[in-house]
Amino acid sequence: MSDLLSIVVPVFNERESLAQLHGELVAAARQHGYTMEIIFVDDGSQDDSWGVIAELAGRDPAVCGVRFRRNFGKAAALNAGFRAARGARIVTLDADLQDDPQELPRLLAALEDGWDVVSGWKKVRHDPWHKVGPSRVFNWLVGIMTGVRLHDHNCGFKAYRREVCDELRLYGELHRFIPVLAAARGWRVGELVVHHRPRQFGRSKYGMTRIVKGFLDLLTVSFLTDFGHRPQHLLGSIGLLSFACGALGIMWLSGCWVVSRLVESIPDAHLHQRALFYYSMVAILLGAQFMAIGFLAELITARVGSQREPYVVCQRIDRRPAAVADAAGRAT
Repeated sequence: MSDLLSIVVPVFNERESLAQLHGELVAAARQHGYTMEIIFVDDGSQDDSWGVIAELAGRDPAVCGVRFRRNFGKAAALNAGFRAARGARIVTLDADLQDDPQELPRLLAALEDGWDVVSGWKKVRHDPWHKVGPSRVFNWLVGIMTGVRLHDHNCGFKAYRREVCDELRLYGELHRFIPVLAAARGWRVGELVVHHRPRQFGRSKYGMTRIVKGFLDLLTVSFLTDFGHRPQHLLGSIGLLSFACGALGIMWLSGCWVVSRLVESIPDAHLHQRALFYYSMVAILLGAQFMAIGFLAELITARVGSQREPYVVCQRIDRRPAAVADAAGRAT
């Protein structure tokens, strides 16, 4: 629906903040005249978050709830929220009340200005230093390795055109790289400074392991965006380079052997007694393996079709108005 705004909120143990967040979103919608639906995705919460969502859905038919059987991660929660959303514009924000719903008009105005993805930038952060410091280093690395230079890739407060969300398939920890994945498909990505509020309830769900996981995911995203549809270009190039180094080593040793046979003053060159011989053989074998893996990756890329969603929904609440339900049927 062209005039419908979809709000997607991943939830993990946020029982205390959900009612207040719902109230602030509804107030912002009334103030600015938005037709809004709110999709809460319970990512296997262990508190009574689902009970609060069910209560909110019972009072407000614009609230939709999706519950996972267990914790599958924020990327899976966003993926499920995107699939449930019916609006032409989709906004994601965290459930911890640190994102301010009063920023919605500015994010949506940026979409109207021509951006396809608008990422929030928490320029003034109310987080401890051990989160802020690594986050800045991470954002710098992402910009260097992907070319998408944003100040805050990790910010969960983002606005999208629906077409962008329809193309994205998130899994693992790829929610951090949505702007990168969108830019790789040609969508225009912008950034906007947003108000960041101190946490009122609970605690952060991310620890120091986030640094290691983030770096590994960055390597994955760099590979997917640059070589996802042509893996042989990377693997084959490494294989050819290794094969060429090994072949040059063997040619050099062969030349030394020939010279030692032709010139009596030069002692015989026994190839098996030289370390270069073994290094060259290993390089040739590695080169052949890399090229073989590249061919297999090309076959998999060409033949693998759709896969199952990386999460399991065990319960769903959807009392949205009939107009939204009709739109859902047409979309399906």
